Amino acid sequence: MASPFAADILAIAAHRDDVEQTCGGTLLRSAARGLRTAILDLTQGEAGTRGTAEDRAREAAEAARILGVGWRQALDLPDGAIANTHENRIKIVRVLRELRPRVVILPYWQARHPDHAIVASLGYEACFLSGLAKIDTGSPPENHGDSSSSLGWKPHRPFKIVYASLYADVRPSFVTDITPFIEQRHASLMAYRSQYANQAAGGALFVPEEEIRERTFAEARHYGLLAGVLYGEPFVQKEIGLVDDLTLLSVQSL
Repeated sequence: MASPFAADILAIAAHRDDVEQTCGGTLLRSAARGLRTAILDLTQGEAGTRGTAEDRAREAAEAARILGVGWRQALDLPDGAIANTHENRIKIVRVLRELRPRVVILPYWQARHPDHAIVASLGYEACFLSGLAKIDTGSPPENHGDSSSSLGWKPHRPFKIVYASLYADVRPSFVTDITPFIEQRHASLMAYRSQYANQAAGGALFVPEEEIRERTFAEARHYGLLAGVLYGEPFVQKEIGLVDDLTLLSVQSL
């Protein structure tokens, strides 16, 4: 019987194009290293000022191709009104148990858009629930054979949760070097023509198309400088890091 896709890294975001902005370069770097990457968008994008949910679905598929991710889906949580409810946590638990990622990337927990902040707590709590044996997620598709239990997918708790902090005014715990992938990262974002191409709708809210490259490259350059590389993406982890060999620490002090 066919096996489900298994992910090493799963990025969870509120909206299609959030991942491209905050950790797209990291997913590209991970895929280039042979890691299996996946994206779970929680909404369809139906409340956006520009475009339609159908537009964004097509654009998300193209962006996923550019990013080299092996799996991407969107849930049906209401755009602009995501709530941290048990029902929504279970929807994410089903994905976590199916994909069984070692690492989950979430948005930083303080954000201008309420959906982003809520997804940080919603995703964290779903990761916790996913490891509880008695949480029932329903039966998985039959073609996945013995990968399920009587309560649905077998429990799975990711080993690591990190938070993409590009738009947060916080000191990152670490930065990933995305220098070789900066052009592909930009291309994945610009796949969303309904959002970033110049148009009358939302003209006062959106950055002009000709400025997007300069702004996104400048942000990546800033974080790259912090880590001693050309372009970088920042992340925060809540745990204290563990170092085995001081001589292997990266980023020069002086």
